Amino acid sequence: MMNPSQSLILIVDPYSTGCMVAQEISKRGYPVMAIWTKGFSDEMKTHVPVSCRDLKYVAQVQDEEGWDLNDLEKAVKATAVSAANKIGRGEDYYTIVGCIAGGEAGVDVADAFSEHLGVLSNGAKGDFANRRDKKVQQELVRSAGLRAVRQACGEKFEDVEEFLKSESYPVVLKPTDSAGSDGVKLCHTYEEAKAHFAYLLTVEAVNGGFNTQVLCQEFLRGNEYVIDHVSRNGVHKTMMVWVYDKRPRNGSQFVYFGMIPIDPMSEEAKVLIPYTRGVLDALGMVHGPSHGEVIFTEDGPCLVEMNCRAHGGDGNWAPLARALCGGKYCQVEATADAYLDEDEFNKLPDTPPSPLQAHGLEVNLVSYSKGKVKSMPGFDVIKKLPSFVWLSPAASIGSEVNFTVDLISSPGCCVLMNSDKAVLQKDLDFIRYLEEINGLFVYETKGASLARPTAATFGLGTLPEGKKLHRRAMTIDRPGMLRIMSSDRPELRGGLMKRFTTIDASKEVAVVVDPYSTGCLIAKEIQNRGYKVIALWTKGFSDEMKLHVPLSCGKITYHAEVTEGDDLGETTRALYTAAGQLRIVCCIAGGEAGVDAADLLSERLQVRTNGAQGVFANRRDKKVQQELIAQAGIRSVRQAAGKKFEDVREFLLKEEYPVVLKPTDSAGTDGVKLCHDFDEAREHFENLFEVEAVNGGYNTEVLCQEFLRGKEYVVDTVSRDGEHKCMQVWCYDKRAANGAAFVYFGMLPVDSASSEAKLLMNYAFRVLDALEMKNGPGHAEIILTASGPCLVEMNCRAQGGDGNWRPLARALTGGYSQVESTVDAYLDKKAFAITPTTPPSPARAFGQEVILVSFASGKVVGTPGYDVIKNLESFVFLETGVSVGSNVEHTVDLLTSVGSAILLHSDEEVVKRDIETIRALEKNNELFEFAVSATGLRASMSTLNLSKMTISDNVNM
Repeated sequence: MMNPSQSLILIVDPYSTGCMVAQEISKRGYPVMAIWTKGFSDEMKTHVPVSCRDLKYVAQVQDEEGWDLNDLEKAVKATAVSAANKIGRGEDYYTIVGCIAGGEAGVDVADAFSEHLGVLSNGAKGDFANRRDKKVQQELVRSAGLRAVRQACGEKFEDVEEFLKSESYPVVLKPTDSAGSDGVKLCHTYEEAKAHFAYLLTVEAVNGGFNTQVLCQEFLRGNEYVIDHVSRNGVHKTMMVWVYDKRPRNGSQFVYFGMIPIDPMSEEAKVLIPYTRGVLDALGMVHGPSHGEVIFTEDGPCLVEMNCRAHGGDGNWAPLARALCGGKYCQVEATADAYLDEDEFNKLPDTPPSPLQAHGLEVNLVSYSKGKVKSMPGFDVIKKLPSFVWLSPAASIGSEVNFTVDLISSPGCCVLMNSDKAVLQKDLDFIRYLEEINGLFVYETKGASLARPTAATFGLGTLPEGKKLHRRAMTIDRPGMLRIMSSDRPELRGGLMKRFTTIDASKEVAVVVDPYSTGCLIAKEIQNRGYKVIALWTKGFSDEMKLHVPLSCGKITYHAEVTEGDDLGETTRALYTAAGQLRIVCCIAGGEAGVDAADLLSERLQVRTNGAQGVFANRRDKKVQQELIAQAGIRSVRQAAGKKFEDVREFLLKEEYPVVLKPTDSAGTDGVKLCHDFDEAREHFENLFEVEAVNGGYNTEVLCQEFLRGKEYVVDTVSRDGEHKCMQVWCYDKRAANGAAFVYFGMLPVDSASSEAKLLMNYAFRVLDALEMKNGPGHAEIILTASGPCLVEMNCRAQGGDGNWRPLARALTGGYSQVESTVDAYLDKKAFAITPTTPPSPARAFGQEVILVSFASGKVVGTPGYDVIKNLESFVFLETGVSVGSNVEHTVDLLTSVGSAILLHSDEEVVKRDIETIRALEKNNELFEFAVSATGLRASMSTLNLSKMTISDNVNM
């Protein structure tokens, strides 16, 4: 009878679950010695599960460079004698009775050394000397007549070149002796495979040492399973069958959501278990634990790889596995039985009980947001769930969390277990809900953009440092720009108000200052009525912005193009020269940058004007706007403005945060930022004087304002001689998404008879009066606060966005929009007079602008969602800057939105259904197909933050 206290067990590289095996052996009274293989890193030696923190070895031996098995044996025996002497025993006190691999890196040494010592061993002779080699595994399995992977392997690229040229892609590349997901990559092209092959031969493996060979394999499609066994004398006993819950998320094809136990009498288990045992026989694995990873393909199970050691993941699955087996055993205890107690091993069931004796699973947490962690409230909630067993977060306060695209970016994992399946499902559903609402973490605040939608903001992604927003604005000449417009929609034909030219139109010319975006539509509408148009470009207006022409305008040609002179007189003379014999009949701002010049010139040219005298010379200034409406007794924003920081310091010290900072003459999204503290506000203030504005030129003054809380609306107007008419009231659909508080999902029309529309239209008309905006279009942005509407800013021009909203607006009113009415206001008094003061109620059609949101990131290789959108029954228009080859990020603001679609139909239900279709495309990551890059294809369940693991008081690890 063997005396346990004198029977020494050697554990080679005990880390992760290997520590649990060592601890189980130690519990049974056996002394344990750790052997560390050559190249095994000091860091990996500390990879000890929390449940094993009290594990003690009688001694530890480091296998040195240049040693063979005889040298290692001498070192082990000498160390054993020394350990015996320390406890007052003789040199023959310890007898080596077992040698077990404690982890993947220790398998080869454990096999060879156990054979050398004459204890239970899988052996290391012949082909079995390299059974851990993934190439050898597949060859041995194929030789045994079992389904194996098509593959090629080599130390140099020429060894695998022919395979990579003939195999269908994608293919899998990995080191032949990889552990877990170490170095595994799905390569989609020959070039990508070649690059990763070279990379693998230059990087250190996770367990230490360097890769010497790279294995290239076919990509297996199907569900991925894990089959855990323990063997003795060739008798294999199934410990558990698991299936990985893998789903596409955040732009990645393979995000692990968890690991679910499978009943051993299920149809798939009945096939998987005998296949895996056949693999064990083929590999000559007759003793000890194993962890087989198998894909169930269309033509049956196929080995991914056989790990010749226990299931990893720090053994966190052990309490669950034990409970599933009736609380009696799991792979850890069975491994100890296989080496130390043959009778107990023989008593173990051939497979786990059916049905399984508990309900549970391992849950991998998935993050749909990113940021620096301020607190982790979701983790506290998880620990209070009835099914909670343990939790191991991979994040902590102060760490950075990113969107989960693989196991490395998972914020943690937990085990749930309950005797009541319904309770378990409820707890699992709650965790998934926490993930979706970004309830796992609270992030430190950061600058959030409050910018509103413009055409130049869709589908841009994150701009490189130092680049200006308009560098990728949507211009008709830009080859990467995709615009799709429906050409077969009854709502877009007929029913429109006819506009007639005057008898003198052919002898008259209109001046449009800085015609870009919707300004081009106004210029085109003027031309369509028989007038010539002169484009006046203000000084500093960039050449690139001059190309910002909407698709619906096609190619636009002006009677003349004039550049603003050094003074008003010079500019006026240049316009008269360009007009020649034609009479200048109006001067209109074609965009934000042209407002000031249009006001000045229209006054000088003695055509219809808003004037530029006194304070109204700066009516585009956001600070002046608020001061003017405050003087008129209208609700305005608390604010301060200045050309130097001292001008606003006192305001920023006293005002409640967050506060809004923006240039006083900003356009659209330009420079607007929500600042959460004094230091952030000061930094952004200084930054605004260093960057070029989107329309060209530099900012000269910065406005600091209170942050208005409430729903955001747009009121579009057109005025003539002080008579204001509302063209449309819109409401922005803003929601929290991807960890950001304000993500724009769309712009919806508001019924003009609604109480909020009446309130907003009246407020907007009063603002126009206060600003003396008597003529032309206006685009008011208003927050409906608890104390009533409050102006964000009045844009003294038409709504932007390339006028993509125009078909929708005309259908809603039955025939007109802000574009036509603007031209009416200047050139057709009668048409303007018969235009209603407010839009019709109810609207004549149903529709909205849908801003596309990405819940994924990556390099785009396909855009299947576009085809779905353009075939929707209510589809009118799609504009996006994202195409094949683009890099898309998660949408957290307008810069990272991926496009805009206009939907319109006479049937409201059709519009609702089509919106739901688009939202489903977004949520399921079906807008785009992404290239899979550096994605681990197999699970490595190692805990990423061992010191933070929380275990239920009722669980025995």
